Amino acid sequence: MSLSPLRFAVVGLGHISQVAVLPAFAHAKSSARLTALVSDDPLKRRLLGRQYGIAHTYAYKDYEQCLRSGEIDAVYIALPNSLHREYAVRAARAGIHILCEKPLAVTAADCRKMVRAAERYRVKLMVAYRLHFEACNLQTIALLQSGRLGEPRLFHSVFTQQVRPGDIRLSQRLGGGPLYDIGIYCINAARYLFRDEPTEVTALVGRGHDRRFQKVEESAGAILRFPHDRLATLTCSFGATDAAMYEIVGTKGRVRVEPAYEYLGSLKASITVNGKTRVRTFRPGDQFAPQLIYFASCVQDNRQPEPNGLEGLLDVQIIEALHRSARQGRSVPLRLSTKQVRPDVRLQMHRPPVVKPKQVRATSPTL
Repeated sequence: MSLSPLRFAVVGLGHISQVAVLPAFAHAKSSARLTALVSDDPLKRRLLGRQYGIAHTYAYKDYEQCLRSGEIDAVYIALPNSLHREYAVRAARAGIHILCEKPLAVTAADCRKMVRAAERYRVKLMVAYRLHFEACNLQTIALLQSGRLGEPRLFHSVFTQQVRPGDIRLSQRLGGGPLYDIGIYCINAARYLFRDEPTEVTALVGRGHDRRFQKVEESAGAILRFPHDRLATLTCSFGATDAAMYEIVGTKGRVRVEPAYEYLGSLKASITVNGKTRVRTFRPGDQFAPQLIYFASCVQDNRQPEPNGLEGLLDVQIIEALHRSARQGRSVPLRLSTKQVRPDVRLQMHRPPVVKPKQVRATSPTL
């Protein structure tokens, strides 16, 4: 017996929704269906509703009506970070499942409220960690688990971009800043590659002289100590040219993934063992449709998603500790919960790339 597709409302129609989330439903149609749009921009509601054949559109003031309408089963929250908790908790209270963009929230306290609400109202909560389904990153996990590189000892990552002046990522009030937006990818990668949680973190931040960075830092650098004295270092910046890479060094070999975190184009892994390097290039694909498909299956089978609320909470706890370290000028010890389930190749899924659509009152956050 085939089950009906999970019906989604996409909440927030900014850049990532328009270029990635909305088009992904075409590659997930047997599992997930786009049913409603929520935005305060009437032009977006009208034009995007027409483009995707969506009759049900709502302003934010009508969000409760959307949740209680009987037209949706789930929300995809793509709002500014500071609004994630409010819109997720309201959805949970209405019995609506939640797929939320990362970070899960701006504070660990808000993350916990989201997790508790999902548990209390018996709905699924998943964080949109698209790389948990992407072949290059999952095959790198498998490579480390195979033992070919020996014991993983060091992780290093750089993720930088030039953010457009006035973008919401430059607003502290809205939960902006490089650690929340791009540093979180580096942190999450270190955690899923080491298969563990850090026990101590140290951070430095820089602002420079650019007027863009009056409210949030321009860049952040961090060292994370993991059990067995493994070290992860990362640098992220909103004021440097595009770079997205990580390298993990083991006792027998190393692997460098570059680009590592992009959702457009090919990802590439360079594997070096015994002085010989082999390069693997992974075909581009739609990284958002697999999330929709997987989340729908979790709802239908009543099972906990892998990148669940705890996964989102752990990353935010680490980011809070990094900010505390930078303010206080000292290392910060951590005692974090341990996840029992982490991403592996069983989650790997590929769908063809989307054709970039024309945007309605939305621009790329980067220059």
